[in-house]
Amino acid sequence: MNKTSLKDHREIGRELELFFTDDIAPGAPFWLPNGLVIFKELEKFIRELTLGAGYQETSTPIMVKSDLFKQSGHFSKFGEHNMYNLSLSDEEEGKKSVSYTLKPMNCPESTILYRFKNRSYRELPLRYSEIGRLHRREKSGEVHGLLRVRQLTMDDAHIFAREEKIAEEVGNILDTMVAFYNIFDFEYEFKLATRPEERAGSDSDWDKAEKTLEDVLKHKKLKYSPKDRDGAFYGPKIDLHIKDSQGREWQLATVQIDFHMPNAFDLKYTDENGDPKRPVMVHRAIFGSFERFVAILTEQYQGAFPVWLSPTQVAILPITDGQLSYCKKIDEDLKSASIRTRLYDKNETLQAKIRDATLQKTPYIVIVGAKEVAAKKVSIRTRDGKDLGQMELSKFRDKVLGGIATKA
Repeated sequence: MNKTSLKDHREIGRELELFFTDDIAPGAPFWLPNGLVIFKELEKFIRELTLGAGYQETSTPIMVKSDLFKQSGHFSKFGEHNMYNLSLSDEEEGKKSVSYTLKPMNCPESTILYRFKNRSYRELPLRYSEIGRLHRREKSGEVHGLLRVRQLTMDDAHIFAREEKIAEEVGNILDTMVAFYNIFDFEYEFKLATRPEERAGSDSDWDKAEKTLEDVLKHKKLKYSPKDRDGAFYGPKIDLHIKDSQGREWQLATVQIDFHMPNAFDLKYTDENGDPKRPVMVHRAIFGSFERFVAILTEQYQGAFPVWLSPTQVAILPITDGQLSYCKKIDEDLKSASIRTRLYDKNETLQAKIRDATLQKTPYIVIVGAKEVAAKKVSIRTRDGKDLGQMELSKFRDKVLGGIATKA
């Protein structure tokens, strides 16, 4: 498809009733029911991956005292221009004005989860995941649909591990990234982001962290290029970059090694000899953000999402009202198998129904006439007009479920 003919995700979002933005909340998307189906399917998928990899899901407050981000170092780097800070009167503080922040990232709060109790080496690696709502003060001129937002949702995770285990954790995360992005047929590359000019922590810790990331990339035989001085202020990282359907490059997934925050928050665990030791923190995200990922997917597929992500997976079209009773049974059968359907039961011409289902990018269109009722079968066509002929309902149901299971 010619890139100049591609629709912007904002246009597709409105046409398919997925999402939109409004001046009432600049930089914060409104998700319509169809769009939330996609969001929830991605959420379900990432939960399956993280739970399968030994993570425990958590949730942390959306607003905390700014002191937390001052302790982590985020406030001095981002606070004035990139965070939403509020000055509130707090009775617990003697009615003094107290600074609060809408969290722009989850990592400082994950250290509070770790500090909930004394930790033993037997608990490590401790893997915490969080699908968290974040807020960042992007400049109004930089806000763009879902690609650059002020309110975003991250598929975040933080691992607290012994230093000798961080290479293994990073390797497992890279395996997950490769498997995940291969599902979507993205063209991707890895980049090793090294220490920036302004940074926290000792050079020796940065040396160890950078060497570990590079060694894992080499061990996994993954091609990568340097991204000099582009690491986080607290540690180096491996970023996964993709090119979207319009040739634009985006950084999405990331894995980062952090010696700084465990020091800043005095995190400890007790080793085999009963001595206190400092864990190392590994940050990771697979999507990057739900909003940007959905925007890129929407443009890549031009709204024709794979079966497992499609808001409506099967459209059921009776030719006349005489087939409506049979169509209702088909609808009930597919719905009972958790297939998302839409029954076109309004008094419209068949061509009008087909046109609407096609414009809505519905993967499968079931057409039912007198012949199908008599044969107790269904006639199937795809959204791109391919005629799959008649088939038994059970076989069609299995075909749809197979596509969902394989993420086709």
